[in-house]
Amino acid sequence: MSKQLSGRVAAVTGGANGIGRAISLAFAEEGATLAIMDREEAPLQETAEEARRLGVKVLALTGDMTDKAVVAGNFARVKAELGPVDMLTNNIGQTARENYSEFYLAKPETLEFVVSVSLMTTIMCSRQVVSDMRERRFGKIVSISSDSAINGDIGTVDYAAAKSGVLGFTRALARELGPFKVNVNAVCPGPTNTRAMQRIPRDAYERARNMIPLGELSEPEDIANAVIFLSSDKSRFITGQTLMVNGGRVFY
Repeated sequence: MSKQLSGRVAAVTGGANGIGRAISLAFAEEGATLAIMDREEAPLQETAEEARRLGVKVLALTGDMTDKAVVAGNFARVKAELGPVDMLTNNIGQTARENYSEFYLAKPETLEFVVSVSLMTTIMCSRQVVSDMRERRFGKIVSISSDSAINGDIGTVDYAAAKSGVLGFTRALARELGPFKVNVNAVCPGPTNTRAMQRIPRDAYERARNMIPLGELSEPEDIANAVIFLSSDKSRFITGQTLMVNGGRVFY
């Protein structure tokens, strides 16, 4: 089987569970040397071990990626132990979850947290790799946004704002890095069959599924396939783009 990403270093943030786990394992299957970052130690180590069984070198790093010092320290370790990052996937992000509410009820600290974790981590982590990518005239940055950024789902104003910010960041960075042959793109999942979706009430789950023309939620692997494509040489002439992977729930 061809390993199209052998010899390259991939970094995946939020790589222990759900979509991030699927992305991490997809990189391993394609032969990439892998750095996985997450704040949850046990699932991080489990994902790292599964990736190692696929025959690749894996560095697993824990820490709160909303902390600038943690971000800088983790990426310094990646460069020292694995080499410069060739492919970065910015996967960290979450809604307010149990603090979900319509905007007029939202607490300022909740709004700040969601924007920090869903937008600022993407900006800070990208900042750690762009200098090397410019110098080497090669790199792939893929950031996970959400189709909520386009659809504007009720109760997710903070999340939609943050994920819209990811799209604007992607476009502007693509223009800056294009002359250096660095590709920057975004993937927008819709409702996906992850742990978070499995925990919501059944009626809400069914409503989400019924909004999707293909009639089912995406699987984490569907998102991972898009990320691998955008991280591969097959996407060499694609940059600044937003790829919807949502079964047709939202068109863009």
